[in-house]
Amino acid sequence: MISLTRLNGERIALNPELIERAEETPDTVLTLVNGTKYVVQESLDELIERVRVHRASILALSQHLQVDPSADTPGTPFDAGQPAEPTEPGARLHLVPVDPHPSHPGEAGR
Repeated sequence: MISLTRLNGERIALNPELIERAEETPDTVLTLVNGTKYVVQESLDELIERVRVHRASILALSQHLQVDPSADTPGTPFDAGQPAEPTEPGARLHLVPVDPHPSHPGEAGR
C-alpha cells in the first residue's frame, strides 16, 4: 500500500497494483482498474517514486524471506517453489540476510 493525500487533506492508503493510469491535469488524477477516480495532492513524479519504492521493497523483502517451520531448526530459503506463508501449525516467517553475491553461480538466496 502507498499513502496518498486527497485534495481535502484526507490520507488514504492505496494498492498501487490497482492503478490503471495517472494524469496530471494539473491535479494528479488516478484512475483505478475498476474505474474509480481519486484526485490527490502528490505530483505525478511523487506518485511514480512511491510506487517504485513500494515495488522495490517487495522485491527486497522477498530476497530475505525464509520460512522457519519450527523454533528448533533453521529455516529454508524462500523461493518460488515454496509457499509464501507458513503452512504447518506453529510455523512462522522471519527475515534473514542473504548474500546477493554468492561465491558460486546459482547459489543466490541460499
